[in-house]
Amino acid sequence: MTYAIRPATAADAATILGFIRGLADYEKAVHLVEATEETVAASLFGPGAVARAIVCEAPDGTPAGFAVWFLSYSTWQARNGLYLEDLYVAPAHRGAGVGRQLLRHLARIAVSEGCGRFEWSVLDWNEPAIRVYDAIGAEPQGEWVRYRLSGEKLKRFAEG
Repeated sequence: MTYAIRPATAADAATILGFIRGLADYEKAVHLVEATEETVAASLFGPGAVARAIVCEAPDGTPAGFAVWFLSYSTWQARNGLYLEDLYVAPAHRGAGVGRQLLRHLARIAVSEGCGRFEWSVLDWNEPAIRVYDAIGAEPQGEWVRYRLSGEKLKRFAEG
């Protein structure tokens, strides 16, 4: 089956939100989703948007998956990197190579834009994704620990 990948547009906001909820459900965290169709449209396609998105469609036009990314920066390389925030493939299209196609598409964007890196994070229990990442030659960065401040903790620290 031939899938097509295209840049997402504001008209895709509802589809993207559906994929975000599907990913959150897969990660057993749907209760944490604050995004709405309006905030997705504004944050990805509004003035000042820094993230970009692509949508993958099946031959019949059915949305099969998506990815959202943004440019990061490496001081050591003095170059941008491409950071994959989220990638999701709808259950009906898993096993058809959609995830690999989305990753390759993003790798091509990274190369064409002169990025020195293409990076992402994965939950340590997500074995299907880890198998794909290992198969394409990606290397886990085990020496790094990711930290986060959010919500009230972020506000308290900023005010303190």
